[in-house]
Amino acid sequence: MAKYFDVHPQNPQRRTIAGVADSIRSGALIAYPTDSCYALGCQLGSRDGIGRIRAIRDLDERHHFTLVCGDFAQLGQLVHIDNDVFRAIKAATPGSYTFILPATKEVPRQLLHPKKKTVGVRIPDHTVAQALLAELGEPLLSSTLLLPDEKEPLTQGWEIKERLDHVVDAVVDSGDCGTEPTTVIDFSSGEPEIVRRGAGDTARFE
Repeated sequence: MAKYFDVHPQNPQRRTIAGVADSIRSGALIAYPTDSCYALGCQLGSRDGIGRIRAIRDLDERHHFTLVCGDFAQLGQLVHIDNDVFRAIKAATPGSYTFILPATKEVPRQLLHPKKKTVGVRIPDHTVAQALLAELGEPLLSSTLLLPDEKEPLTQGWEIKERLDHVVDAVVDSGDCGTEPTTVIDFSSGEPEIVRRGAGDTARFE
């Protein structure tokens, strides 16, 4: 049975956030809110967590996982990024964007695209997600909480708890956070390619 954490959307209770972070460090798979929609998250190197996310979402090996970062210092340790791309991404973050870039050796091999050796990274503009990342002190391995054969992600914490009680370890509920996943921009070739149009405005990348 999943733990249920009720978190204030503007002023997250520090003790509650610390409890969620402790669960993640202990190997928990969580459902948590972001600035686009709810996501599944676990510790960066958790093989068990990666396997469980793949099973819940029915993902194949070509799926790009996302490393959710608190700031550019974390992001810069995970991906190779030149000055032009840096400026483009800096102007769009924090926000509802996922950027696909060549990964550094800091990223576990099982998270990489098997051929391109790339990974998705993002910095969310969401108070609760940022509080959790600050408490955790490291990026969170994530994937949109979109179940197989469903067109929209789950948006309510209580519904997530009800439906995924047996497959996740904790649900962080801070209210409705929308149904639109992030906009995905592939910068792996040096030029922006819009892979998915979502919550983030694509105008600056076209």
